[in-house]
Amino acid sequence: MTRGLVLGKFLPYHAGHAHLVRSARTQVDELVVLVCSLPGDPIPGALRYAWVRESHPDCRVVHVAEEVPQAPEDDPAFWPVWTALIARRAGRLDVVFTSEAYGDELARRLGARHVCVDRPRRAVPVSGTAVRADPLGQWDYIPEPARPWFARRVAVVGPESAGKTTLAERLAADLGTAWVPEFARAYTDGRDSLRLTLGDLEAIGWGQAAWEDEAARRANRVLVCDTELHTTCTWSDLLLGARPPWLTAAARGRPYDLFLLLDASVPWADDGTRVLRDRRADHLARLRRELDDAGRRYVVIGGGGFEARRQAALAAVREAVGWPRGAAGTEALRD
Repeated sequence: MTRGLVLGKFLPYHAGHAHLVRSARTQVDELVVLVCSLPGDPIPGALRYAWVRESHPDCRVVHVAEEVPQAPEDDPAFWPVWTALIARRAGRLDVVFTSEAYGDELARRLGARHVCVDRPRRAVPVSGTAVRADPLGQWDYIPEPARPWFARRVAVVGPESAGKTTLAERLAADLGTAWVPEFARAYTDGRDSLRLTLGDLEAIGWGQAAWEDEAARRANRVLVCDTELHTTCTWSDLLLGARPPWLTAAARGRPYDLFLLLDASVPWADDGTRVLRDRRADHLARLRRELDDAGRRYVVIGGGGFEARRQAALAAVREAVGWPRGAAGTEALRD
């Protein structure tokens, strides 16, 4: 049985890595992939390991979180340290696969054969440095498991009947991307919203976060969210006078690049699920305080008709997200 090795930082995992691993896998009976990380890396090693493991279930993927020298010039013991580490974590090897100049020496020291895959980066012209520098511009080279880390998130928030869902859906269409519906609407369908409990609000919070994380994998650079957990916090306060203890920290811990805060100047529309008609101004004020306290970047969208709000929202997204207009393989923001 032949056993091969691919190792790297996968910082981040990208299409070039995928090409290397898949090419290597076709040439050996077993392929070991070592995902190496250090504590100060800009993307957590455990997350990169999860991306690679999900993408290559036919490989033995191992997370190596040992602090070892990163280059021969860093430490005279560089090669003995690395060969011992690889022997310990990967076992006996027949072939080492890399796209790098160090591959020949590494394979020689391991007593293995070196196969270099696309070193000039002609098959997949991308690098981790390029992705980190411009993830939106390099989007087509980011595999689906890694996209939630890089997707820019825009949350549309506001009181009831402010037009959040309509604007979120239209923005997503304008951006050619995915959007996240409001989980609470599905959860409360057939229920009396005025009789919800803290347990219900916890379920809504978890559900909203889960829907968002799933949709981020399908996003085209930007993910549009119809409400989010700050909204769940304020809704809980209004309905119950309290919120689940963990919800504030959970809301503040989620990444958003911009909030579009819709005011309550549009007419009330009773759809059978809304219950806070007389508290829209209160809810708007609470949302604004919530965003201020969390240090969020937000733009108030108000006045005028829907088209004026849409244009204002698109302008705010352009400024906040820095979408690369006309990026290869994508559609630029449309007016």
